[in-house]
Amino acid sequence: MTFPALEALPGFAHRFTLRHPEINVDDERAVVVSRLWDWHRLQAEEIGFSGGALCIAEQVHGREVAVLTEPTSEIIPGTDGIISNVPGLVIGIYVADCCAVYLADPRSGAFGVVHSGKKGSESGITTHAIEKMQQHFGTRPEDLIVQLSPCIRPPAYEIDFAAQIRQQALNAGVSAGQIHDTGLCTSLDLHRFYSYRMEKGRTGRMLALLGRTA
Repeated sequence: MTFPALEALPGFAHRFTLRHPEINVDDERAVVVSRLWDWHRLQAEEIGFSGGALCIAEQVHGREVAVLTEPTSEIIPGTDGIISNVPGLVIGIYVADCCAVYLADPRSGAFGVVHSGKKGSESGITTHAIEKMQQHFGTRPEDLIVQLSPCIRPPAYEIDFAAQIRQQALNAGVSAGQIHDTGLCTSLDLHRFYSYRMEKGRTGRMLALLGRTA
């Protein structure tokens, strides 16, 4: 899956992987992520990045956002988001009901992806990521394109964290016209998406990819 708002930006490449039709994901997170890894790395290569350029956060349902100045093959501990401005580097964030929030600044070339579910949204990880992009890369909120991935939504889930994320972006100074959301609920289409809630934790992960190509 790709998103028109990000497709329109020169110098960036992105993807949101869907459910793999053949890989067995009826297991614990670490096991299924391992099973999906080769396929996910191939997705990064297909959009123009080497396998070694894929940078992954540990994802602990917090608000920490790492700032990367060069690619790393190590999982970045204690973080739920990554920002960078390095050409050739691609960020990967796993989700299965939580929202992957893509952030792209076509003026400065900065970009990021954060993992924002119930806890991340409550702690304002999107706000935190935008603030760090301002501090480290000179991003102006009015230049940012914000894209929300498919995620679980009411009535399937009691908290509308997609609405929280949108409000956080607005409060940070991003204009309403530059915040994009498919409105898709991951719990309603298990042929396309993995859903942690609907599959009681034993499921796979979609991978949100965003990188700078030039």
